Amino acid sequence: MEQSKIDRINELAHKSKSVGLTEAERAEQAELRMEFLSAIRADLKRSLDNIDFVDEDGNVTPAGHKN
Repeated sequence: MEQSKIDRINELAHKSKSVGLTEAERAEQAELRMEFLSAIRADLKRSLDNIDFVDEDGNVTPAGHKN
């Protein structure tokens, strides 16, 4: 996700706490939050897919393979 969108999420959060948001701003905030969460989930999935498991004997099971 682009830094400009993250900055906008933060800007809307601060405005929400201080003076409140318009309907359009609330909709924009919800859309940006959903996009942010999708990006976080995709990054986490990529990270988890690259984990190799090592048992007590030092045997490695590559990511994506099951014993």
